[in-house]
Amino acid sequence: MIRLTRLNHGLFMLNPDLIEHLEMTPDTVVTLTNGHQFMVRESAEEVVERIVEFRRTVNAHCLITRIAEPAGPKGGEEA
Repeated sequence: MIRLTRLNHGLFMLNPDLIEHLEMTPDTVVTLTNGHQFMVRESAEEVVERIVEFRRTVNAHCLITRIAEPAGPKGGEEA
């Protein structure tokens, strides 16, 4: 989830997987795949940076988890 700020300064968390597109009109408008729209104080560039950072965090967590898992049997070998 990424944290964004509504025009009235209210904070909310948004699942970036639901973002369909961003518009700069001059406020940033976030349109979701379900058609809902949010006007936010962050620039489109800031929103994209937060999405990239979110994805880096998720990918790093997956990599760390994969490295930490013990190796199991390979190729159909029984334990």
